Amino acid sequence: MNSEIISVPDISCQHCLRTIQRELSALEGVSRVSGDVERREITVYWEAPADLDAVHDTLAEIGYPPAG
Repeated sequence: MNSEIISVPDISCQHCLRTIQRELSALEGVSRVSGDVERREITVYWEAPADLDAVHDTLAEIGYPPAG
């Protein structure tokens, strides 16, 4: 299983975090998404067919592009 901590500067509340969790969890292969609003970070756990590019693309599509 792969995991990545991703900085998401546009997270400002629990609603933002729930939206991110819902959308990323819908990706086939993503097993868990946790986050910290204060740090503006999420941790994503996945296996194939999901990959980090798909996670980043989904974040950008829903209005929460990752930093950098």
